[in-house]
Amino acid sequence: MYYGDDLIEEIRIKNDIVDVISGYVKLQRKGSSYFGLCPFHNEKSPSFSVTPSKQMYHCFGCGAGGNVYTFVMQYENYDFVEAVKFLAERAGIVLPEESKDAENQKTSSLRKTLLEINKKAAYFYFYKLKQQDGQIGYQYLTKRALSPETIKHFGLGYAGKYRDELYRYLKKEGYSDEVLKESGLITFDEKRGIYDKFFNRVMFPIMDVNSRVIGFGGRVMGDGEPKYLNSPETKVFEKSRNLYGLNLARSSRAAYMIICEGYMDVIAMHQAGFQNAVASLGTAFTSGHASLLKRYTEEVLLCYDSDKAGINAALRAIPICKSAGLAVKIINMQPYKDPDEFIRNLGHDAFQERIEQAKNAFFFEIEVLEQDYDLKDPEGKTRFVNEVAKKLLNFEEEIERNNYLEAVADRYHIGFENLRMLVNKFGLQLDTAAKSFETQQKREKRREEKNPALEHQMLLLTWLIDRPGLYAQIKDYVTPKDFPEGVYHIVAKCLFAQLEEGVLEPAKILNVFQEREEQEKAAALFNAKVPALESKAAEEKACKDVVVKVKRGTMDYEMSRLEPADIVGMQRLMADKKNMIQELEKLHISFD
Repeated sequence: MYYGDDLIEEIRIKNDIVDVISGYVKLQRKGSSYFGLCPFHNEKSPSFSVTPSKQMYHCFGCGAGGNVYTFVMQYENYDFVEAVKFLAERAGIVLPEESKDAENQKTSSLRKTLLEINKKAAYFYFYKLKQQDGQIGYQYLTKRALSPETIKHFGLGYAGKYRDELYRYLKKEGYSDEVLKESGLITFDEKRGIYDKFFNRVMFPIMDVNSRVIGFGGRVMGDGEPKYLNSPETKVFEKSRNLYGLNLARSSRAAYMIICEGYMDVIAMHQAGFQNAVASLGTAFTSGHASLLKRYTEEVLLCYDSDKAGINAALRAIPICKSAGLAVKIINMQPYKDPDEFIRNLGHDAFQERIEQAKNAFFFEIEVLEQDYDLKDPEGKTRFVNEVAKKLLNFEEEIERNNYLEAVADRYHIGFENLRMLVNKFGLQLDTAAKSFETQQKREKRREEKNPALEHQMLLLTWLIDRPGLYAQIKDYVTPKDFPEGVYHIVAKCLFAQLEEGVLEPAKILNVFQEREEQEKAAALFNAKVPALESKAAEEKACKDVVVKVKRGTMDYEMSRLEPADIVGMQRLMADKKNMIQELEKLHISFD
């Protein structure tokens, strides 16, 4: 759905950023800004700033920042349109009805309908659990030590033994077979007819981070197969992008998240007071899961089953978490299989002790590796140390690698220098990327991030934001065309238009961007500060130098887009570049 710029701005203005964020974060006024603990990363000292004059927020710790739309999108995990609807409702603004014939409206309408169906199915299963034929499910849950409050809190239910109960209920609610097929809750089979996907199962509603029911998991009652069954992927349900319990865990404010294997593990842990537990949805832990968790925490504790399958699952999850920038530890459940069993037998305090004793992921990996070798045999120990040395190459930072070298050398009684030489030997045997502990992809990304032309554009925009009076001095030389691509080009167009009118409204500029990454990149410009130099004259000279570099960058950009055979075009640009340099010699920057 498209909403006009004026409406977007009206909604923003009527949602004061301090009022909105105060509903999520405890803010304290300091000078012209408000400060609090950042809701996007864990911290003990407030580094999260909200500035009323700019109607923007910025975290000096994690770099998050933007306007009121950005905050709602980031905190609630909304897309831009959802944030608009949320803030419009908060401000009492009635939005225009969506166009019924737009193609994107068709998809949006289907998603909305599927969410309605899932919600009604969840209520249906919850109702069935309390009926006479649902007692088998209710007794199963109470035998697993779940309280009535917990059952209600997670919306647990029961799918009856008859194979078309949900289908008949949803048909009475007016849903077509076509839509019900899309829901994944009803199976349409040419030979067997139409029947519910779930029957004779305890039901676990799966919710997204905004607590909308997007799918279900079902545990069979009796000896049927499969033991656990999940909804298929639909327009609203992607297993690799959702985690069971995250809608509750994200508000726990714990310093870490605990990743379990199953629904019952999560529920048992929440009931016991560990409300930061989540689980993947009947699938292996993926990079999508890790990226999702990175929005809410910096550290994860893996609490997988203590059997071989659970250990292997943990070994697969560790590198995925580390690649997403998450610190990883492992909780030892032995002598019990899983956290549900552990807590039922030993209770909250014992589990808290296991959390505090959680093992460093690297040492967990090498302890598992150690089981494959006889360390009392010199040859076996040599092979083991060789494998550990190869794993030490995964630490890219030299300080971190040396810390682990010391710890391994001490634990296995190996000389530090001998182990270091062995690590270096294996490093030399690897390709260039491995030897430098940096992949080609990362090097290319760093080169992109250090693009001089973009750095100069960013600096000039920051200078204009910091010193709006500069605009009048350079507007005859610099235009939005000198910021040719991406976020900076859009910011430049909006900023120059505002400065031409003698105003500066950073939060309004951010309305243009609907993707959160773009909003944050633009917001960084408005929260950056130009480095102070030794004198005003030095700052004035530095500013002029940046203007010159931006103009040179424009010329280089235009030349790069010429066809190789366009000699005339190249000569024209060369002449323009020469004239531009001569013109810029007349430019005088004054910060008086």
